[in-house]
Amino acid sequence: MLSTEDNIFMIIITGESLIGLLGNGYIGLVNWIDWIKKKKISSVDYILIGLAISRICLLCVMVLNGFIVVFYPDVYKDDKLKIVDIFWTLTNYLSMWFASCLNVVYFLKIANFSHPFFLWLKWRIDRMLHWILLVCLTISLLSGLVLTMISNCNSEFFNIAKHKNNFTELFHVSKIQYFSVLSLFNLLAIVPLTVSLISFVLLILSLWRHTKQMKLSVTGCRNPSTQAHVGAMKTVTSFLFLLFLYYLASLLVTFSYRVKEGKLAVMFGEIIAILYPSGHSLILIIGNNKLRQAAVRMLRCGKTACVM
Repeated sequence: MLSTEDNIFMIIITGESLIGLLGNGYIGLVNWIDWIKKKKISSVDYILIGLAISRICLLCVMVLNGFIVVFYPDVYKDDKLKIVDIFWTLTNYLSMWFASCLNVVYFLKIANFSHPFFLWLKWRIDRMLHWILLVCLTISLLSGLVLTMISNCNSEFFNIAKHKNNFTELFHVSKIQYFSVLSLFNLLAIVPLTVSLISFVLLILSLWRHTKQMKLSVTGCRNPSTQAHVGAMKTVTSFLFLLFLYYLASLLVTFSYRVKEGKLAVMFGEIIAILYPSGHSLILIIGNNKLRQAAVRMLRCGKTACVM
């Protein structure tokens, strides 16, 4: 029989995952239908479709992990479900790379710089996008493959760690290979985060220069370009904030489910982590005119149907 903590945990992650699945499914469906109707697709919409699919898969893996933590906690203590870790690695990196690509495209479409390299990227991003996404997919697949190859090296550490009672004792376990693996995957996760940070900083610089120019003119600073800068910055800022929380929560979960009495910490980490793929999808819908207008039309149709 499930405890009170288990029931609360199951209710929360089920609600979060449903919001995320509906939000990402909506993003993918709207852009897919628009692609079919217009027979063409923009670079932003193309990335959004890939991002939505990767996050739906990531949410499924995270919910599966939550169910295993509640109903079969000993499975992870014995390090038996490596396949879940592999799929999490694949979908996790796909999601982060696609989101970083989206931030870069926002930057290239909105920012104004006269540097030759920036202009070269701005003109060719649509042609290069397929190759960039293919590289992101390759990196994610390689990450999953590396995890598969090295996971067998950690069984000794896990056998020792599961007898430790807290985090202090866990860090006294000498297993250099395990921490090297963690460092490797943490560094890989920092790469897309760094790309998004660079895009964010350059967007701020572009907005500052644009605002400075507008103040010297009669137009004023509240023009479409300024609003586009601010909208893109809000989207990137929300992504970075949620990714930071997700990153910390993932580290918490990674260490906690190897330690005795760490189940509550795992549950808390899972709840925080699911906010990233679920919450960011809602922010993308609010910040995207096409998605927002389609949602408004759906709500109006729903109200009309209810009245009738």
